[in-house]
Amino acid sequence: MPSVPPRLAAILVAGSPVQRVASALTDAGHECFLVGGSVRDAIIGRDPAEFDFASNALPDVIESLLRPIADHVWLQGARFGTVGASVSGVPCEVTTYRADVYHSDSRKPTVEFGNDIATDLSRRDFTVNAMALSLPEPLLVDPFDGAVDLAARRLRTPVAPEVSFADDPLRMMRAARFIAGFGLVPDDELVAAVHEMRDRLEIVSAERVRDELSKLLVVEDPSLGLWFLAKTGLSNGFLPELNSMQLEQDPVHNHKDVLAHTIAVVAKTSPKLVLRLAALMHDIGKPKTRSFEQGRATFHHHEVVGARMTRARMLALKYPTAVVEDVTQLVYLHLRIHTYAMGWTDSAVRRYVRDAGPLLETLNELQRCDCTTRNARKAQVLADRMDELEERIKVLASQEELDAIRPPLDGQQVMEFLGVEPSRVVGEALTFLLEARLDEGPIEEADAYERLGAWARARGIEPLC
Repeated sequence: MPSVPPRLAAILVAGSPVQRVASALTDAGHECFLVGGSVRDAIIGRDPAEFDFASNALPDVIESLLRPIADHVWLQGARFGTVGASVSGVPCEVTTYRADVYHSDSRKPTVEFGNDIATDLSRRDFTVNAMALSLPEPLLVDPFDGAVDLAARRLRTPVAPEVSFADDPLRMMRAARFIAGFGLVPDDELVAAVHEMRDRLEIVSAERVRDELSKLLVVEDPSLGLWFLAKTGLSNGFLPELNSMQLEQDPVHNHKDVLAHTIAVVAKTSPKLVLRLAALMHDIGKPKTRSFEQGRATFHHHEVVGARMTRARMLALKYPTAVVEDVTQLVYLHLRIHTYAMGWTDSAVRRYVRDAGPLLETLNELQRCDCTTRNARKAQVLADRMDELEERIKVLASQEELDAIRPPLDGQQVMEFLGVEPSRVVGEALTFLLEARLDEGPIEEADAYERLGAWARARGIEPLC
């Protein structure tokens, strides 16, 4: 193969950000290699968005050499040997040759600096990431045949997988992302090592596990990666609900088990984190609610149980509060469309919009993707149902402010009208007015005061106005 991957040719011209970083290091007598993802992506025809470099220079030296050419420098990773910089708007990170090692009682790696690029590459996660391009005169360094593995769609570690995963157990999870994102097939030794060492993942922080799960979920199709996590049992340590969904029967969706259905739903959704998390979690309440009625499996209220389980699991994985709330709400609402066939009034449509709030489009997509039946007629019925609901929402939205449904009076108006201070009765009054708004649509202010007055008198409260 050519020594310079074609996609890198344009960014290696004199004066480019990559060459400016390289020159800053090599002019001072240090080595510089472009490493990792940018080399891999260029080989397979993807445009690198950021660039990682490796050098024998120590972090404080790297910082002093980058500052004169950088828009700004960041040092959050300096204690791990990494100095980041924006060079002409391009993110670049330079790391001292290193070998990170986890000890049996540690959640964080011990950083040990290396002396040469070959040793540095040997300590990387996979052969497809263990390639480097020497700079400023480009020459591909590929001691572990990463380019060959890319061409063969093979996922291997540069050293024995047991050694690689001992250095950083999170690499076992990362394998799932590379399997899904690059269509790579793990070799038998790698799979065997994950089976054997999966409990080692417990020393990795919840935040790092969360971030790796999130990266997997937003690849174009995470299916193969999710199956890898499930089949190796790796997910048992951070998402035990995944394998719990492998039930013998899921008659609602005509799948062998709920897990197969769940992964199919994830694959159908758009690669947006909140939506993909909701798709992954939407049926986790089924195992706990499973029962049999007249020979059929039922899962009554699994959306309620699943919402509680979702919240607990996502909090354990340290997801941000806003993400936890959104995903939990989507899981709770994901069955709502199945009651539409009973005949929704305009009031019911308004309540659906109110309950979904800013998640309306996301909820609609989740419910569409939740249909994985191979029965074309059933699939069409659900699609038609969603089409009709969305059209009704559109019509009502053109007539009312559906995206901002609120009581026709605010709290201050209620207190002034009733002559009360902030109290429970104000909340009850606002709830009464909101229910009227949802039932009937927009209400004029004068009509709202009249209704509020009647409501208050029925409770022994005489309005001031």
